[in-house]
Amino acid sequence: MDTNSHPLALARLAAGMTRVELAARLRASAARRGLRSGTDKHRVRKWEVAGVTPDAETQQYIAEVLGIPPRAVVPKEWPAWLPAAVVPLGPSIVPALREALRTVDRRSFITAVPAAATVALAADWAHATPAALNAAVRDGKPVGDDAVELLEDGGRRLTTLVTEQRQHMAALLDAHLATVTDLIAHGRYPHHLGLRLHRLAASLAQTAGWWRFDHGRHHDATVYWTAALHSAHALNDPDLGANTLGDLAYQAAWRRDHTTAATLLRHALTRAEHPAARALLQLRYARALAAQGDKRATLRALDASEHLLGAAASRPMPDFCAWLSHADLAVDTGQALLDLGDTARAHRLIAEGQELLPASRTKTMAVFRTYQAASDLERGEPERAAAAARESLLAARRIGAPRCEQLVKDLVPRFQCYRSAEGVSELLHLAGAT
Repeated sequence: MDTNSHPLALARLAAGMTRVELAARLRASAARRGLRSGTDKHRVRKWEVAGVTPDAETQQYIAEVLGIPPRAVVPKEWPAWLPAAVVPLGPSIVPALREALRTVDRRSFITAVPAAATVALAADWAHATPAALNAAVRDGKPVGDDAVELLEDGGRRLTTLVTEQRQHMAALLDAHLATVTDLIAHGRYPHHLGLRLHRLAASLAQTAGWWRFDHGRHHDATVYWTAALHSAHALNDPDLGANTLGDLAYQAAWRRDHTTAATLLRHALTRAEHPAARALLQLRYARALAAQGDKRATLRALDASEHLLGAAASRPMPDFCAWLSHADLAVDTGQALLDLGDTARAHRLIAEGQELLPASRTKTMAVFRTYQAASDLERGEPERAAAAARESLLAARRIGAPRCEQLVKDLVPRFQCYRSAEGVSELLHLAGAT
């Protein structure tokens, strides 16, 4: 077994520990109980590589060192009780869904999944043979059309709620996904209902992932998006899978890991088919490339995105990218050009994109207005910047999107030298920076 794929290895690396450091902390944990532990780096390696199972007492020490509640430790299920996050692609989507749902009851000590783990999963997906949908349980309880239709209707309403209302529905979203997961795992249903259940699981997991991401719970968002990728793989839907990798890439870029973002997007583009899905991926790819200063590749990706967005297709645009518009193209192109130093054109496109954006897309508008504020600051217009930032901050708080709120707060230091400008003091007070 690869040392980087074992749940203990992933948990250890995410906590920033070497095997030597983990062993030392386990010995200290035993000492606090007046006991002795002979754990050293070689024994840790045996657990991670050779498949050796630590005894029940040592597993309690491991949980303590990693910040996992004692009640989560189930010695007979080692290493399944450790947070896995990136479940490898397999014949069933249930393990990935179960891992996502476990985050509801267990706030992970891991702030983010190691980039190498998501990149490895993306590479596996890019080269994997399309999966056959695993069969329903033969002796399970029958699941009929009416039940699936009811779940689909509820799922559709939950996943299409505007962000301002969806903030109240996180628990219901998880409960809905748990029901769908139980039916997939234990129900008896014909093939066409299996397809519908898997597609519903993908949609619910993707939406639940975005809610976690908006609240800064990056590990949990990755776990949910991993489950969505498993569902897309089981459905043999390359566009849906590519879009899920696009979400993971967006998260990486948000965390300023543009190298990982670009790698994930390259894997996604190897299999994405629909022009609109490819347009979105190319646009995100351009942003990642621009952040790395690759001008030629950025311009190629931007040209590809613009061409694909208006390209004819033999089938309707997938629901997951139906929101993509020329407003998004304009603003993200502007942001990419800003990174490349083409400021005049960048400022114009950012302003144009905001004008085109529908009022219903409040969260996107909050992000766009923050981009506008940054653009105005760069041009030496603090009054306009303060007005845009204030609008963004109030919207982010209203819809329950701390991620967008933090985007404004990250701009606050740049306003400090303009405290006498109109609106700046009010903004600093609102952001809690006074």
